Amino acid sequence: MPSSYYCPAPLVSPHLGIPHPDANLEDSINEIWNRRLEENPSLYNGKKFRVVCWTCSASCGWLGPRVICMPSLRTFVGTNLNPLWEKFLIPSEDDSVRCQHTSSPLGNGAIVETSDNRILVLQRSYNVGEFPGYFVFPGGHSEPEELGISDHQNDKGLTQAADLNRKVSQEMFDGIIREVVEEIGVPAESLTDPVFIGISCREMNVRPTAFFFLKCNMESKEIYQVYSRAQDGFESTQLYTVSRDELRKMALRMPGCHHGGYTLYELMIQTVEDARQSSVSTMIA
Repeated sequence: MPSSYYCPAPLVSPHLGIPHPDANLEDSINEIWNRRLEENPSLYNGKKFRVVCWTCSASCGWLGPRVICMPSLRTFVGTNLNPLWEKFLIPSEDDSVRCQHTSSPLGNGAIVETSDNRILVLQRSYNVGEFPGYFVFPGGHSEPEELGISDHQNDKGLTQAADLNRKVSQEMFDGIIREVVEEIGVPAESLTDPVFIGISCREMNVRPTAFFFLKCNMESKEIYQVYSRAQDGFESTQLYTVSRDELRKMALRMPGCHHGGYTLYELMIQTVEDARQSSVSTMIA
């Protein structure tokens, strides 16, 4: 079974996850969160954006939301990361139904290519709440607070909802630049505009992540120097700059959603190469 699947564009949720009818299952959310806090008091119960389905627009742009929903890290830990996470799922091919009881916050990840054609990979700290010690791409979550949203927007008219949708879409792109700057330490002006390459979702615990491709105009040796001063350097223990062949091997030791991000990157490269060959063939003909 594949570790992930992907789709060109996500629809951010227009509603909160629905509480599960099993009261014991719902009670386990608080129990697990409190246990995690005892083990790691540094965990912060921040709010995130939520994704419930994988509908694509004709132009593969961002879709939704009509309103903003913000699950917390607590509900993510208590549903998607719950040992009983499969019990929160509803048998359905429609993700909005299948995942209606889970938190499913939308993560983000960046495939960053340096000027000397290396890809940036981090090894996660052992003091993080999810997949400690694993190889990952830079990333995290876009933050509702960056848009001044502190609660659920359930009463917006069509005009306000469209405006909110544009702001959320922009935050998805601004947010991934912010993550790369904070985790790697490179200046924002060294990065190209992000290219959205798709959504990856773990088979285990249905964790969705949006992936972007960026280029950095710095060489690997320069990036190693700034990484030592990165704002969020505590989230990782080591930075690697790797070739595509090395990345292929490291991807096997990534969480499912990041392994899916690697697959999306390879698909992007193949699509570009196919288009270039087609263009050359047309010119020759």
